[in-house]
Amino acid sequence: MATFFGEVVVAPSRAGLDEEEEAREETPEDREIRREIEKKRYRRRGTFISGDHGKIDVLWTWQSGGGAEEPLVCSRFIVAIGRNAAAFLSSFILDSVCWEVVGVVKLWNEWCRTSSTTNVLPTDSFCLFYRLISDPTVLLCQCSCYVAEDQQFQWLEKVFGSMQKKGLQVTILSTCPVADYKTQESTLTLVSPFLKALKTKEFQEPVCCSLLEQPNIVRDLPAA
Repeated sequence: MATFFGEVVVAPSRAGLDEEEEAREETPEDREIRREIEKKRYRRRGTFISGDHGKIDVLWTWQSGGGAEEPLVCSRFIVAIGRNAAAFLSSFILDSVCWEVVGVVKLWNEWCRTSSTTNVLPTDSFCLFYRLISDPTVLLCQCSCYVAEDQQFQWLEKVFGSMQKKGLQVTILSTCPVADYKTQESTLTLVSPFLKALKTKEFQEPVCCSLLEQPNIVRDLPAA
């Protein structure tokens, strides 16, 4: 339970349950939802899509094929989710020679089909990882592609599974339409764009803007 509104908390999730536990607890409603997602995943606009549906692969340039690698030492990880947030990083942070591409996410769903190549190139993917050359412990991620509901846990598991968790500070940047912002004021009078924040109780540094007010919430991959 959150100690204050605006705190990010981890809600109970079925996404990480093993197959036996999931099968034991699955209800008729769960089965219907799963069937609908499968139909959505395998068919788009009436055309069958072949390929490795739903699978997510994270490829890092410092990892060679074979056995497990040591977790990446990371002090700050900034993730821009959505085209607007990714464009913000490109315009104001990545527009220099201070960063190098170090990883890529490959995924396939009804709205996003990345290349099957294993090369880490900006033209191959819409989800790239960058490392600050002067401080390799600082990473950025541009995720401008759609990550489906049933892929979000896998995305988090594989991306953060490569990183050392101790001392890691994660910052998420995302956007939503002003029309979705809930306030007693008229949204027509709001000066946009504007910035709001959510934080965990472990984050002790000053925030750069006011906290997001009730009853606004964050959804999808940023919430995950």
